Amino acid sequence: MSLKYLSEKQVNEMLDMNTCIGLMKDVFTAFAEGKMENKLRSVFPLQAGNVFGIMPAVIPFEEVCGAKLITVFPSNHSKGLSSHLGVVAVFSAGDGQLLGLCDGTAITAIRTGAVSAVATEYLSRKDSSTMCLIGGGVQADMHLKAITMVRDIKRVTIWCPTLSESEKFCKKHKAEYPHIEFIPCENCADAVKDADIINTVTPSTVPVLFGEWVKKGAHINAVGACSKTARELDSQCVAKAKLFCDNYDSCRNEAGDYLFPLNEGVINESHLLGDLGEVVSGKVVTRTSDEDITIFESQGLACEDVVCAAWLLKQ
Repeated sequence: MSLKYLSEKQVNEMLDMNTCIGLMKDVFTAFAEGKMENKLRSVFPLQAGNVFGIMPAVIPFEEVCGAKLITVFPSNHSKGLSSHLGVVAVFSAGDGQLLGLCDGTAITAIRTGAVSAVATEYLSRKDSSTMCLIGGGVQADMHLKAITMVRDIKRVTIWCPTLSESEKFCKKHKAEYPHIEFIPCENCADAVKDADIINTVTPSTVPVLFGEWVKKGAHINAVGACSKTARELDSQCVAKAKLFCDNYDSCRNEAGDYLFPLNEGVINESHLLGDLGEVVSGKVVTRTSDEDITIFESQGLACEDVVCAAWLLKQ
């Protein structure tokens, strides 16, 4: 049989951010209705801190199953390569046939921003207009694109390890978003202090966002740290906020942002208030005050990738 394969270029051309946000709402609605099956990723260590991961999911409402096979090589940027490389394989749940493969790097990039946009739509204040990006890589690009679709952002501050990186990001995006004021920041605290929406999109394994910097009423998308030994938020930041996740199992087993303060005794298990399916369906209370701080802990789920790939293969 001929195998259908969609390249990174094809995925980027076909899967626009607005469509992906809609697909991710479908994913978490299905979770809330008990119509989604997602398993924890299996991660195999490679040399020099690199990893190979397998992420499986069953999507009953699409009558498919599938998995993302992905490698994470943090040093790839020095070679001009993405740190995350892989494919998403989709199979028929009816007869087991392989329906096709899609580039996993592009899907991962787009759906990660889209999921944060869904969380931001439901968890941030509706009048949020200032956004902070901590990190200036692909996910900074994607979060800018995604969150401007759900909130009227007028000002973006960004902090990168060097000021020149922050300035480069601002210059890159100013023409595309002429109505937004872009401000590169030399100090991370300055980038954060007035932000309504904060996105941590770094490869850091130690905190880059501290609770003392975060103003009342802010919403945080914690995206970069995806293992139990890594975190981007300090314990005070998590303790002072209402915490929500994409998936309970993932958060409880893989999220350092949650596990570090839990193991330190700064929070207890009841501090995790709900998953995104419960948020989208209204099954959990989110904000009760404009002064509430909210956190969305994003680990990334196989079902997000498989739903995107299944949609692409049908086009």
